Amino acid sequence: MFATNMISRRLIASRSPFQQIGRSPMAIRRSTNNTTTTTAKDAAKKSETIAAKPSSSSTTSSAAEESTKSFAESNPFIFQLGVATAKTSAADIMVQVVVEKKKWNEIDLKRNGIFVVFGFAYLGGFQYWLMVNKFNKWFPTRARFATLTLGEKLKDTAGMIDAFKMVAFDVFVHLPLIYFPCYYTCKEIVTGTSWNPLVWMKDGVTKYWNNKEEDCLAMIKLWGPSDCIQFSMPIHISMPFRHLVSFFWTAYVSFTRGGSNEEDNKLKRTLSVSGDSAKIEK
Repeated sequence: MFATNMISRRLIASRSPFQQIGRSPMAIRRSTNNTTTTTAKDAAKKSETIAAKPSSSSTTSSAAEESTKSFAESNPFIFQLGVATAKTSAADIMVQVVVEKKKWNEIDLKRNGIFVVFGFAYLGGFQYWLMVNKFNKWFPTRARFATLTLGEKLKDTAGMIDAFKMVAFDVFVHLPLIYFPCYYTCKEIVTGTSWNPLVWMKDGVTKYWNNKEEDCLAMIKLWGPSDCIQFSMPIHISMPFRHLVSFFWTAYVSFTRGGSNEEDNKLKRTLSVSGDSAKIEK
């Protein structure tokens, strides 16, 4: 009996620690591997989450860049639309009050309405679509060329050629073939007596054809040099610049072509060849 107890104690003492706690070495290894794998997966998920979230510094810098942009740069279309509408109305009122010596209560609102409608729809709407959306496709170097310095522009042959093409298109295609017919037609819509659109177009184009030499001469003398500056500017600045120059052009058009048919019979205006002054003959 004593010998049997001694043998049992020796067998228990000879068992491995794993056997004493009731788990095999293989089970311990599996448990350890599972724990390591789970820890690695958790670490990978945390790293992916951190990578997916933008850093606070990059977010702050992006917000700072947005805040430094002017309204004109952030909203170029809306800004130039407001400028185009306001300046055409202001230019006509200036001519009526300063040049034609009208009192404020004598301002021809119907005539001013021509310029408001034309400034909003054509100058602010169609002209932006043409000179920004379409020009960027037709003349692909425009955006890059506008960011260069003067010295770099002079060395950029492709950019210079595209700039020359834009000036030529504006002076020889856009203004004489689109701008003037649209202006005279718009004038007929506001001042004409007919409700027939075909009559508006016919009368407007006929009046433009009678004045084409005088109008086109003045147009080339102003917009030729102006376009050379405009098409070398950044896009968000180029259109407001055009509207600034257009203020003086609108004043000219208002003075020479703004009156209604009744006013034209009372007041005959002739523009001097220099284009800098006008003589009024009553």
